[in-house]
Amino acid sequence: MTVSLSSLGWDDHFASAYPLFDRPDHVPGRVVRADKGICTVLTGTGTARASLGGPAMIAAAADPVALPCAGDWVALRHWPDNRATIEAVLPRRSAIVRRTADKDATGQVLAANIDTAAVIASPDPLPEPSTIERLLALVWDSGARPLLIITKADLVADPQALADQLAELAPGVEAVAVSAETGAGMDALRPLVAHGRTLGLVGASGAGKSTLVNALIGATVMQTQTIRRVDGKGRHTTTYRALVPVPGGGAVLDTPGIRAVGLLDGEQGLDRTFADIVALIERCRFQDCAHDSEPGCAVRAELADGGLTARRWESWCKLQRELAFESRRARARRTGRGGPATRPAHWNYRSR
Repeated sequence: MTVSLSSLGWDDHFASAYPLFDRPDHVPGRVVRADKGICTVLTGTGTARASLGGPAMIAAAADPVALPCAGDWVALRHWPDNRATIEAVLPRRSAIVRRTADKDATGQVLAANIDTAAVIASPDPLPEPSTIERLLALVWDSGARPLLIITKADLVADPQALADQLAELAPGVEAVAVSAETGAGMDALRPLVAHGRTLGLVGASGAGKSTLVNALIGATVMQTQTIRRVDGKGRHTTTYRALVPVPGGGAVLDTPGIRAVGLLDGEQGLDRTFADIVALIERCRFQDCAHDSEPGCAVRAELADGGLTARRWESWCKLQRELAFESRRARARRTGRGGPATRPAHWNYRSR
């Protein structure tokens, strides 16, 4: 497969970081898939399977987030024996990073160098509001433009009303209802995969991400399965992150269904996701307001008037506690003091 690098997003930003690796046996390329240390890389002359070279291995050993993932631009080295290695990952323009569920709670990059990061929600079944909020926080913190896409719009009587309802969870984020089956709303997504542009998709299994990719490509490139009617849960059809070039355009990056949505270090993303609550807090009479019984508390007033739901307020508080916990744990790792922090009683980040 041969495509122009500019159609995949190669521009002056990435070109300016490449001269350090500009050697006769090196070429720039973009990772389309990563599998346990082996990456599929698309270059200007074709596709190569590559392992990690020495410099890249050293960087990844120091920080797992430095591992190449789908969407990364890399310096690829060709060896005389026909091997190929990734020598370096070029600085990312954007990256969606979630916290892993292991004891060390390190970061995991879901997608890199995407221009628009779309949170995918399906009306069948409709995800928990808190799950959408968590995903939006990840997206806001990535550096990409956030978008909310409601798939399977043909299954609801008034898809725009549903989009408007979910948009209340995402201040400042456009919500689009689409149907890959009928084509409704798809024209709104075409500019997001135009020449040089990359659209990334994140969401639960069964939300319709792979079907959406196939519709944008115009062919079946990602296998799909219907959700189970018994419990409404999707199957993990896509088990890997894949960057797929769009004929005549840019690219779309599909990710596996996310079950665990853990925040690692996303205070800015959280503030953007809950911009309405941040604005309320700024209106409180006292800067150190605990939003309990203090006079002039704008948050309590809005809760009493019904302008702010108790569910959304508790979601904000829960995520704030989670970030504070992760901050303490990261600080303990840096200083080497004490063992792992004790998880707070509210700990539960799994989406349903």
